[in-house]
Amino acid sequence: MVQREQGSLAAEISGDGSFKRQKNRFNTPFGFSEGELPIEAGRYRLLWSAVCPWAHRSVIVRRILGLEEVISLGTASPMRPKLPHVDWEYSLDEDGVDPVLGIRYMSEIYKKTEPDYAGRPTVPVMVDVKEQKVVNNDYFKLTNYFETVWSAFHKENAPNLYPESLREEIDALNEIIFHEVNNGVYKCGFAQSQEAYEEAYDTLFARLDMLEERLSKQRFLFGDYITDSDVRLYATLIRFDAAYYSAFKTNRNRIVDFPHLWGYLRDLYQTPGFGDTTDFDAIKRHYHLSNHIASNDQKGHNGILPKGPDLSGLNTEHNRQYLSNKEDKFLID
Repeated sequence: MVQREQGSLAAEISGDGSFKRQKNRFNTPFGFSEGELPIEAGRYRLLWSAVCPWAHRSVIVRRILGLEEVISLGTASPMRPKLPHVDWEYSLDEDGVDPVLGIRYMSEIYKKTEPDYAGRPTVPVMVDVKEQKVVNNDYFKLTNYFETVWSAFHKENAPNLYPESLREEIDALNEIIFHEVNNGVYKCGFAQSQEAYEEAYDTLFARLDMLEERLSKQRFLFGDYITDSDVRLYATLIRFDAAYYSAFKTNRNRIVDFPHLWGYLRDLYQTPGFGDTTDFDAIKRHYHLSNHIASNDQKGHNGILPKGPDLSGLNTEHNRQYLSNKEDKFLID
């Protein structure tokens, strides 16, 4: 029987051994209506760790849209601190504290916001610097807020990652990508039964096969231009060969073994905002050395960082532009 500890993975394992990710506690939307979070430059700090795919995609969109001077960024260490609960630590910063919020551990700002908060302190999370509290950790919708209600602060000629004419289709595909790919690799890696693992494994690779077919005919998921869906898929694909393939036992194929997914991944990696926000050293250290399984009594590591894989191929020519014959990868309104 799985012990259900507060703030640990155990609380997210079902009776059949499958992984059920915790729900986001702070999901008040950003916007202009009563009760929504105000849109204000300099008011919020985005907390992330370079290892986390959910956080990475918010940082990609923040950079692509030019929100870096509007929303500050706090970066936690890729290594989990040795504590009796799951946490993130600011050991990369001087004196081991976030320079703006003055916190050593992510849980501090969650507890300051809600003293009885019992879930995992997750990233990405938007913190109201003025009020010193968590206001939104809804990683599923955060990029959409950046793409829409934050538009007044977009840089000149910022791309349209979430065009209105495609939103219904993007939302539908994002839902599939989330359950079967983004969270699909975690369902494999965190499964506590053979049956749950194999079901998640089969679902994951069935979807990757479908995406391989889809991308054999078009440059990006919705044709000629990068959308929010591409950002979400990238965050998992870029971690796949370096981490998930071995650490999470998602080992039917590597992404490099899929001709079209591999070309697509190289195309995105070479696009400003994607590769330049990807930290492979942090990713490998977290998934292979840190207690990322979210329980200090379940380490499963031998302290050896894998030397491979060779990731230099990400910089090789991809020729994906010939599927669209368009030089610009972004749709500019």
